[in-house]
Amino acid sequence: MSIYLGIDIGTSGTKTLAIRETGRIVASATFEYPLSSPRPGWSEQNPEDWWQASARSVRKVLRDGKIKPASVAGIGLSGQMHGSVFLDKNHQVIRPALLWNDQRTAAECDEIERRAGGRRKLIQMVANPALTGFTAPKILWLRNNEPRRFDRTRQVLLPKDYVRFRLTGEFATEVSDASGTLLLDVKRRKWSRRLLEQLELDPDLLPAVYESEDVSGTLSKSSAKKLGLPEGVPVVGGGGDQAAGAVGNGIVRRGVISATMGTSGVVFAHSEGIETDPLGRVHTFCHAVRGQWHVMGVVLSAGGSLQWYRNQLGEAAVTAARRKKVDPYELLTAEAAQAPAGSEGLYFLPYLTGERTPHADPHARGAWVGLSLRHGRPHLVRSVIEGATYAMRDCLEIIKGMNIPVREIRVSGGGARSPFWRQMQADIYGNKVVTINAEEGPAYGVALLAAAGTGAYKDVVEACNATIRVVDSTPVHQPTRRQYNRVYPQYGQLYQSLKDDYARIAKLVD
Repeated sequence: MSIYLGIDIGTSGTKTLAIRETGRIVASATFEYPLSSPRPGWSEQNPEDWWQASARSVRKVLRDGKIKPASVAGIGLSGQMHGSVFLDKNHQVIRPALLWNDQRTAAECDEIERRAGGRRKLIQMVANPALTGFTAPKILWLRNNEPRRFDRTRQVLLPKDYVRFRLTGEFATEVSDASGTLLLDVKRRKWSRRLLEQLELDPDLLPAVYESEDVSGTLSKSSAKKLGLPEGVPVVGGGGDQAAGAVGNGIVRRGVISATMGTSGVVFAHSEGIETDPLGRVHTFCHAVRGQWHVMGVVLSAGGSLQWYRNQLGEAAVTAARRKKVDPYELLTAEAAQAPAGSEGLYFLPYLTGERTPHADPHARGAWVGLSLRHGRPHLVRSVIEGATYAMRDCLEIIKGMNIPVREIRVSGGGARSPFWRQMQADIYGNKVVTINAEEGPAYGVALLAAAGTGAYKDVVEACNATIRVVDSTPVHQPTRRQYNRVYPQYGQLYQSLKDDYARIAKLVD
């Protein structure tokens, strides 16, 4: 039986997964690499680290899964979105890549909207406003701040597409990841010549665009040798990590929504047509499903807020967990369960790295509001979990307001592994939440795309229907839902009250 590989180039590491066409996982491997922050708000990585981690993880999967190299029939690629890899005429990396969570480009976002004729006209062209995380502002930042490096630039690639280049020698991307550059005409699924002209950017800087299932190249002789695979294995377009993760969760039809609570949080809805929020609070991108789209809200520090709490304030829980040989998060959520829903008036704003949906504010910062002598550690940790989940609800409410039906919410990530947090999500969202049999995220999704793109299935929808099923359901607890409906509106008001203060604080820090 054929084997399909999914390679996901993440922010903390690269994961490779091998599956059979039945969807059964054969083996997986992950190799980590560093992230650098040379200045506050900057976030960079060395693209060579992605390539080495990809090669190592493929070799380990082949070894651990006792996979015959000749049985590998296709490879799919996923990766962190929006990053920028700049190559010179010799295809060498010019500088470290600027990542999705890099916040240095506020001035370039203003420049893009000005050149486009305003935010609304920009959204009409490319379905999204200019945000600091996107690729286009990074290209302009290079031009404005490192002009000599910009003058040497001949190709700009997204992270997974740099790995594709190393695998195949081809400059290529696909529609879901390209949507996050801010340079794709999302409606027509091709580069926006109009916006490129307004920004005075050469279209030749950008690679060819494919649908996610399409074969974009094949393994070269040198890369095949490095990976331990035969030359000529097809590499499909793949997907940006969010679209790929949605495929891995089976979000390929209308009404099925995913809520992924990882370091960042993502609420993702399939759409059969172009649906845009005129205020640009959520993203409208091409889906990894041929000819379809998706709407996505992004919370920058969802599970990341609880991770921050664990690292900075949860030393007692970490020590106790080590002694009991359990996960520290298990003890933290047990402690949170001791406090009542709503944390007795304590709110946590999870804007530790700024925020994207719904505020698009790089200056926003985390805060506890409402602290009193009555509050203890259970209230503190519960309010952090509630704050992250309120932020996810912000995304969900906007999507509902766009007349996109919400019939089923599939939860995944760290927030889905905890029964306590699953119940909280059901109660705050006001919808039953379910989990599925596949928990491998983007790598699994692009392995399915590889299977579909090389003929094992007629398309990715058929692949998902054949391999993914619901395994557990958490209904809403109505009394708790009513309590959250009572306290949630105040959460949204707190940002509005602090918005101007955030901007003033940012100037003080600068």
